[in-house]
Amino acid sequence: MVEQVMTNPGAIESGGHMLSVRDLAVEFGQDRGSVRALDGISLDLRAGRVLGVVGESGCGKSVTARAILGILDRPGRLVGGRVLLDPGTSAEQNLAALDPNGAALRAVRGGRIGLIFQEPMTALSVHYTVGNQIIEAIRAHKTLSKAAARAATVELLREVGIPRPELRIDAYPFQLSGGLRQRVGIAMALACAPDILIADEPTTALDVTTQAQILALLRRLQRDKGIALMLITHDMGVIAQMADDVAVMYLGRIVEFAPVRRLFAAPRHPYTRALLRSVPDIRAVPRARLATIGGTVPHPGARPTGCAFHPRCQEMIAGRCETTAPSPVPAGLEGASCFHAESVVQEAVV
Repeated sequence: MVEQVMTNPGAIESGGHMLSVRDLAVEFGQDRGSVRALDGISLDLRAGRVLGVVGESGCGKSVTARAILGILDRPGRLVGGRVLLDPGTSAEQNLAALDPNGAALRAVRGGRIGLIFQEPMTALSVHYTVGNQIIEAIRAHKTLSKAAARAATVELLREVGIPRPELRIDAYPFQLSGGLRQRVGIAMALACAPDILIADEPTTALDVTTQAQILALLRRLQRDKGIALMLITHDMGVIAQMADDVAVMYLGRIVEFAPVRRLFAAPRHPYTRALLRSVPDIRAVPRARLATIGGTVPHPGARPTGCAFHPRCQEMIAGRCETTAPSPVPAGLEGASCFHAESVVQEAVV
């Protein structure tokens, strides 16, 4: 049986590669040893496209973003892999080989790669106005006077839809609503016109109306500026609305990668299908019990043998899935890390 299904990578490629992550591995040290949180992550960010990274909490999505930028929380450390900025060009840099506290990587953070944090209230300092924080970010990467940086900040706040930016620039984060704080976070990430934007759960803790506004803002900015956007979420509805390509993560690995339309039309991995079944359907019978995924994501220090998803999988092949790990999804190719993948594709064709 073929364990890995692949198609021509040209089917999903559009725009040049801005960032290529290859075999990224992260461990967190503990008294009893190390725990591997990321185990060989490979993905590509392309100019003008949105890569959705989806999975339950604890699958390693946020760790992936922090590892790319070299801002892992202690005792986390990068133990393998490459993070190539401008791959295949004369300007290629391996960010994973740079000193996390060095000037070269600090120039990339905010300069070439912007990050929108998950919770804007914790990402912004309560001791400084939002204007001071954005001005500081601008002047860290550009040679501008404080007055010029302030004028640029006002325009940024206006661009992300903050009303009366001339007044809001002097507000403190606690004086703003959650939606406005998130817009400030987006403005800060865009302050130095990055080529790549990583948004880590950008709509967490926001009401539904504000979520829709933030997502629409991100999509407009991404399209207008041609940014390569990596959108991290656990919400398949957000993926359907925003993503061009999708990487499905489970327990520190990518288990499926595909263009968004194909993923929703014919998901190949049982975990992807389980995630989609869990999405409430407006056509469902009223008061019907919602579908769930049995069990929980295992702790990385207690990774199951074989396929990591097999203890929760309704399609497990007894005697195989619990003993043998399926082949990983090759970098840059469409596919699923599952023994069922080939038969799923054949059924979809029929």
